[in-house]
Amino acid sequence: MKKFDVIVLGGGAAGLMCAMTAGQRGRSVLVLEGANKIGKKILMSGGGRCNFTNLYCEPAHYLSHNPHFCKSALKQYTQWDFIALVEKHEIAYHEKTLGQLFCDNSSKDILRMLEQECFAADVQIKIDSDVSAVTYEQHYAVESGHGRFEADSLVIATGGLSIPRMGATDFGFRLARQFDLPLLETRAGLVPFTFSGELQQMFERLAGVSLDAYVSVNESSFREGLLFTHRGLSGPSILQISSYWLPGDELNINLLPDDEMDTVLLDYKRQQPRKKLHTLLAQHLPKGLLAELEKLYWSECVEVSIAEISDKKLSEIAAILNNWSLKPTATEGYRTAEVTLQGIDTKSISSKTMECNDQPGLFCVGEVLDVTGHLGGYNFQWAWSSGYVAGLHA
Repeated sequence: MKKFDVIVLGGGAAGLMCAMTAGQRGRSVLVLEGANKIGKKILMSGGGRCNFTNLYCEPAHYLSHNPHFCKSALKQYTQWDFIALVEKHEIAYHEKTLGQLFCDNSSKDILRMLEQECFAADVQIKIDSDVSAVTYEQHYAVESGHGRFEADSLVIATGGLSIPRMGATDFGFRLARQFDLPLLETRAGLVPFTFSGELQQMFERLAGVSLDAYVSVNESSFREGLLFTHRGLSGPSILQISSYWLPGDELNINLLPDDEMDTVLLDYKRQQPRKKLHTLLAQHLPKGLLAELEKLYWSECVEVSIAEISDKKLSEIAAILNNWSLKPTATEGYRTAEVTLQGIDTKSISSKTMECNDQPGLFCVGEVLDVTGHLGGYNFQWAWSSGYVAGLHA
């Protein structure tokens, strides 16, 4: 048995940030990672280029039952602090869109940076370290595949349930229950939607077609890319809105957010009465999508001139184009979800230190907590910020 000041369970973004920060304070730190390598989600993120933060990180970009909880950590360790660390290691990066920062070369650069910082702070990292038991009597004892370890502080940085093929498990939530931390029921977030029946068949035929769209549900909305897939709908706008969707909710999709199609179609009817509706709409929509919408909603109007279509029917067509209502069957679930929504209730955690209010020396960071960012680097920034704050106090 070996004694450390701090044991961090989980070698992902939040865990490594916490470990290196605690190590820099002179604390003896051990990281136990159950997978065969650390930082797997870092490596696969951003298409292999790691969207490591966002220039516009603000509390408004996070979902939580307590929207104020994330404020302290985000203020204590900002996106500018992480960018400074990236620049210190001379990692080339660029802004893609909407403040999203990516590595020029590879996600491996970010993981290498974290490893180097941990090494410099004398942090010990053990992979393939499944933890079988955790107990507490004045200090924490951890039984793992590498033996028994003890520490004054224990950090739960085990992540959520998203992408189980990367090693995600419910271990962090089980540990929370063991220590009587309240849990909010988890669900998949930042995840594609699936459909059934006629719509699913339609989307399958449209797989690969994408366009800019405005998607809304429950008074929340996002305008970004939308992608048709063989299973349903994906793309940034869909992933974003999925975090606000609940089973049974309808999505409202504006396929042409820059055009008031009611006015546009009536103008076409007045100015170009002899032209076919299909010819006019082909200027606005991808060919395949237009053909599918025509077949499903206005097949009787395809071969006639726009002058022959009633104003009422044109208004109905415009409503579909600007406010297409669809009811997803489900999401693709944790298999493809980028994050886990909800988790450990933040009311049991200090927002200033990430320590549990009623369990001394126990800290929770990253995705295991009920704090979920929007798509675009916000979840990594939450990992860096919460990990850093815990590292200052563990």
